[in-house]
Amino acid sequence: MITLQHRSIAHFDMDSFFVSVECREDNSLKGKPLLVGGLGDRAVVAACSYEARRYGIHSAMPMKTALKLCPHALIRRGDMELYSNLSREITDIIAEKAPLYEKSSIDEFYLDLTGMDKFFGSMKWTIELRQHIIRKMKLPVSFGLASNKMISKVATNEAKPNGQKEIIFGEEKSFLAPMPVEKLPMVGKETAGQLRRRGVETVKTLSEIPVALLEAWLGKNGISLWNKANGIDESPVVPYHEQKSISTESTFPTDTIDMKFMHAELVRMTEKIAFELRQQDKLAGCVTVKLRYSDFETVTRQMTIPYTGSDHILLEKVKELFHKLYDKRLLVRLIGVRFSHLVQGNYQISLFDDTQEMIALYQAIDHIKNRFGWQYLMKGTNAIPPAKQPKAEVTPFPRKTK
Repeated sequence: MITLQHRSIAHFDMDSFFVSVECREDNSLKGKPLLVGGLGDRAVVAACSYEARRYGIHSAMPMKTALKLCPHALIRRGDMELYSNLSREITDIIAEKAPLYEKSSIDEFYLDLTGMDKFFGSMKWTIELRQHIIRKMKLPVSFGLASNKMISKVATNEAKPNGQKEIIFGEEKSFLAPMPVEKLPMVGKETAGQLRRRGVETVKTLSEIPVALLEAWLGKNGISLWNKANGIDESPVVPYHEQKSISTESTFPTDTIDMKFMHAELVRMTEKIAFELRQQDKLAGCVTVKLRYSDFETVTRQMTIPYTGSDHILLEKVKELFHKLYDKRLLVRLIGVRFSHLVQGNYQISLFDDTQEMIALYQAIDHIKNRFGWQYLMKGTNAIPPAKQPKAEVTPFPRKTK
């Protein structure tokens, strides 16, 4: 018999975060089909309101397609800087109240409230925190409370929009049983299709299939699916202050004042760790540049930025910081770049300016880098052939933020 550890985990999700922020800024948008994203026909939908979803619109859909489905939809350009700042405000509220929390994306949080029932009551405490966030931020938020992260996330999805739901310990399987298999986290169309072709449509049916058979069908993913279908998830809430940073440094063979060379190094390092960032499905909220002169004086400067994982945005910030730092016009022996304040999230959500072609370009670039190596595809104007690159001291990913 499998014994579930009796924990108390809350999952908070800011409902349709980008859309909700736009409605907060302009009350006239409430209750209307609203699209957040680029304004051109070749742009994509970054987020959409519940009213727009009724027309079959979803995020990452071409804006042109969305407008065919709902010609009277309203479009807002989107403000990633505003969304990022509000996300940080919400994080501060949760950090002040919660004993242990994990920021899993720009608008999602897990809170470990295990043991709180002895003193206050987990559900009562969580309700009060939700109400506090709503009052202070003027934004809707839903939560699910359960014995593990997976169940709490599914419960949150069932509570939306702007609701709350508790799954009592021991009732995890009965809660999941009638749901279609797509309701389980990480079960996409392809996996659901494979299961349905074998007659598996509900979580209850999935939970009753021998785990060995699921493994034969789906490989290691089959074991994970069996655990989910049976309400099992032992993954811990990872404290947000332990979120990792990613960085790299380059020590030059000869101290230099060559601006063209240093710019090339900035491009090379930024593209390298931005690629690693996207490989981890993360977004960065802070950029730091380090400079060491020939006299060994070391200076650093950092900048909080809207969450992103895009080369062109990160490189712009890196170059801006470098030019603010490099004010002595002395020989330089080392340059370092670091991305921190990392959160989970697909980099596409920050591409409000970009078209379908830009998104496809990033996907193609990452595919090539995955196949041949990150160093074989860089910006041509600044790239240095791999054989001529100086030896670099590379800080491996991940590394704890100090």
